[in-house]
Formats: sequence, C-alpha cells, structure tokens
Amino acid sequence: MKLISGTAHRALAERIAEELGTRLADVHVTSFPDGETFVKINENIRGEDVFIVQPSCPPTNHNLMELLIMVDAARRASAERITAVMPFFGYARQDRKDQPRVPITAKLVANLLTSAGVGRVLTMDLHAPQIQGFFDIPVDHLYAKPALIGYIREKVGDPSGLTVVSPDVGGTKLARAYSDAIGAELAIVAKHRVSATKVEAMNVIGEVAGRDVMLVDDMTETAGTLCAAAEILQANGAKRIFAGVSHAVLDTMGRDRIKNSAIEEVITTDSVPQASGEKVHVCGIAPLMAEAIKRIAGGQSVTSLFEV
Repeated sequence: MKLISGTAHRALAERIAEELGTRLADVHVTSFPDGETFVKINENIRGEDVFIVQPSCPPTNHNLMELLIMVDAARRASAERITAVMPFFGYARQDRKDQPRVPITAKLVANLLTSAGVGRVLTMDLHAPQIQGFFDIPVDHLYAKPALIGYIREKVGDPSGLTVVSPDVGGTKLARAYSDAIGAELAIVAKHRVSATKVEAMNVIGEVAGRDVMLVDDMTETAGTLCAAAEILQANGAKRIFAGVSHAVLDTMGRDRIKNSAIEEVITTDSVPQASGEKVHVCGIAPLMAEAIKRIAGGQSVTSLFEV
C-alpha cells in the first residue's frame, strides 16, 4: 500500500499516515509559472494499492485538478488500484437541475475522477448521499458522527435537556441520527435561501424553549444558515446553542459571523484546513479515515464504519 498526499491538506494526510504506522510516499508537486500543475512520484508504485488524500476544498478547482493529475501519474506508473481519499467532496451541492440551463457538476466531477483512473472513492458526509449513485465505481461513504459524538456528549452533559436541531428540512435525517445517538429531542428550522451568502430563517418546528440546542449540518461556508437558525432559536427561548458541522469550509465572513453569533461553540472535523477560528473546536478524523484505508487495503468489511 502507498499513501500519497496532495497539497490541499497535507497535515491531515500526515496524521492518517501516523495512525497507519506508515509514511507518505515521496511525491513532488509544483507549478509552472503559468499555473499548470506538475506531479512526479519519486518511488516505485508498480502493482501497489495507492491511496491519494486530497479533499476538494478551496481553492476547489486547483485542488481537484491536482488530484486528477496525481491519479493520472499513478495510473501511468502502473498502480494496481487507485483510491481517491476525499474527506470533503466539493461541488456536492450542485447535484441536480433546480433551474433551467444549469449543470449537474457533482456528476461531472464523478465522471472526471472515473475517467482519470480512480478505482474507488473514500469520502465523508456527502451533501447528498445519493451522489454515490453518480459513480460507476465503489464509493465508501463514511460519517463524521463517530469523530464528533464523544466531544458533543461531553459538552452537552445531560441529554434530557437537549434538542438536536436541523437548520433545514434536508438535514433532518442527519439530525435524527445525532438525536438518536445522544438520546435527545429533535426539531427543525424551516429556512429560505435568498442568495449564496444570505439565508432567512423562518420558523421552528419542535420544542426548544428553555432547552440547550445542538444545530447539526453537513457543511458550512459563510455560516449564514447556522447563524440565522441560531438567531431564531434564541428568539424562541433556547438557552445554550451549539453547532455540530462535518465540514467547516470557513471563509472570513463565516468566521466573523460565528464570532458575533449566538452560537457558543461550533464543533467540527479537520476534513479541510479551513476549519479554524474563534468559537470553533476541531475533532480529528485521522483515526476514522486510517481505519477505513486499512480495511479497504486488506479486503476487509468497512460496514461498521458506515454507521450514521
């Protein structure tokens, strides 16, 4: 087995390698003056089971192209099998035609990965689980819950006074999984998205008055959904407000919103390097990803890691 890291999140790849008791393969990644990416694998990978760690986080297009180039280099070096380890799968929000004359970019990315030579994809908390069906190759879809749930339990204490809240209707299944695991109540915030950066929360379905709440979502970028939901939850009498997010792809606007919001703490994973900031607590996913890689390489079942 060979573990390769792109430049998107080398720190995570190093932690995964440490968990596996191995080292990252020697790979040289650089750019030409015009921005073209050049990759050279400096060791023999012929007949090897190759795992390339590269989340498609910002700069998304650059990191995705770098991954495709690394896959092509590994394929042409006669790797036996290539697995793209993408803790965060970018473009997952563009998974359907919800307007006239728009692309389904998540399907395009799936096609690109398959055409480049990827034989398997290992990812975590897709924006829509149905994206697995966009691939004609195996997809191992893990969940961040095992990494987050321990700290969440420690933070909220007695679950009888806690309500897990989905900030939109689409995240109800994920919120239900967390509420069942913690033993808490469930509520939903109905929202209306005005633009890519602005969200208007509308009303709350469920009981939150006088209770601590844990907002649960698969990803946040500008934190508009989380902060709007926190505002309406506070207006409905919620006490302490936390947020559990699988992928915190935070920009400056997102960090500022969280800092100035009613949210006490955002609990997230290190699936992307952008997961940082004031009131942000990061839980490591390296043990989870390493265990999945070990089982895939050894031809063992990964079913127990799929628990949501």
